[in-house]
Amino acid sequence: MNLYVINFKGETAVGELINPEKGSPGAAEDMEAAESFIQQAMEIILQEAVKKATNVKEKVCEWRSPEQLKELLDLELKDTGESESKILQCCRDAIRYSVKTGHPRFFNQLFAGMEPHSMVASFIIEAIKTSQYTYEMAPVFTLIEDVLLKTMMKLIGWEEGGDGLFNPGGSMSNMYAVNLARYRYCPDFKEIGIYASPRLVMLTSQECHYSIAKAAALLGFGTKNVYVVPSDNRGKMIPSALEEKIQLAKSEGAVPFFVNATAGTTVLGAFDPIDEIANICEKHNLWLHVDACWGGGALVSKKHKHLLKGIQRVNSVAWNLHKMLMATLQCSAFLVRDKSCLLQRCHCAGASYLFQQDKFYDVSYDTGDKSVQCSRKPDAFKFWLVWKAVGTRELEYRVDRALALARYLAQEIKKREGFRLVIEPEFANVCFWYIPPSLRNLPESPELWKKLHTVAPVVKERMMKKGSMMIGYQKHGDKPNFFRMVVISPQVSKQDLDFVLDEIHRLGKDL
Repeated sequence: MNLYVINFKGETAVGELINPEKGSPGAAEDMEAAESFIQQAMEIILQEAVKKATNVKEKVCEWRSPEQLKELLDLELKDTGESESKILQCCRDAIRYSVKTGHPRFFNQLFAGMEPHSMVASFIIEAIKTSQYTYEMAPVFTLIEDVLLKTMMKLIGWEEGGDGLFNPGGSMSNMYAVNLARYRYCPDFKEIGIYASPRLVMLTSQECHYSIAKAAALLGFGTKNVYVVPSDNRGKMIPSALEEKIQLAKSEGAVPFFVNATAGTTVLGAFDPIDEIANICEKHNLWLHVDACWGGGALVSKKHKHLLKGIQRVNSVAWNLHKMLMATLQCSAFLVRDKSCLLQRCHCAGASYLFQQDKFYDVSYDTGDKSVQCSRKPDAFKFWLVWKAVGTRELEYRVDRALALARYLAQEIKKREGFRLVIEPEFANVCFWYIPPSLRNLPESPELWKKLHTVAPVVKERMMKKGSMMIGYQKHGDKPNFFRMVVISPQVSKQDLDFVLDEIHRLGKDL
């Protein structure tokens, strides 16, 4: 009987049926080849994705259009494996044509910078290749997640603890909050479904993350049952308007059950007044969730934790450690103040092949049934190792330094002709317009705003094609397109921020 055997190098051969007692022929050689390949690949990663990608003298990106990139990359999957040298070149190409988010002049997203301890933790997670549903499968990572969640709860102010888990992203954390709030209000929904509840209404500000609307669609509420609460001119939810929306929902025969407040909005970096919102939620017995995916990092700073004043009163919190605190993606925690196993009761399915109750160890450490996932990566390790390595004081310093640099940038913008702040920054988001010389003498008018709206997209295109830096832009309400700078990384200097303003002028002065 013949059996096709494919070795590590991708070479295919026909051989006799393998005797399982003797092991695979050439297994030792294949492991040597595997180790050699990994060592070579790691050297490429260190040189290209770490050293070169964080060098300010290198490009942030090697921009190519989709069609150009298809021509440059060998994307075809074939019946037989390809040579090791070809695969290593694929690794180089993947790095070369990817955006270098660890570059000191990458300011495009709410994450940036290179954190070496978190990177190593990610390597270890992938090498171990386990799933965190039971203690027997992930003993170390289960204990690490438990310790990290409890430490985060103390920062929030839940002295008596709570519950939680890590999951793939802040959007999922927000969906957990909505589902948990519904289960608390109407436990029968889990078994009977939508017929078990009246028309339920969620409330959130106009500045909230779009995952709230997606949660409403995914979980069956419908987006029309998300009541949007107006925000003030700084992007903060107006508490009196929240009260009005609650009363409106009740007058329509609906049942408000959930309020989402945001600590650090995506565009403006605004913080909703949690204390005042909590008063209203307590009055109406509503679940209060805080999306602190972006702004949660302020909790490690004595100087800035006031931005989340009142967070200890809320029912649940979403907090992305891969944002301000720089863990590798993804590292997202969902935390809940409840200690009655609400998370477990809401999501458990009791799979008998995983969650046997007669195991030889304490099965309370089998946390997987709290999750809507089965397989779950041990993401907590990616921040636990950072905290272990640098300590709370360094984390606090990083946050304070990032916000100090954001303030520095705002002051520089005020000094420069042709630059104008959209709003005084509250967090690390710095939003501003660049006004080219041709527009500077025009009066404030719809004509000016219409022309200004076209400036940021062109400057963005030019910076991407040049590879000099990356900054986001967007319109907001009735405001024309503006740049949104996000300052996070400890590798960023004042010189980098000065460069950004100089470069925008170089790229846009002819517009």
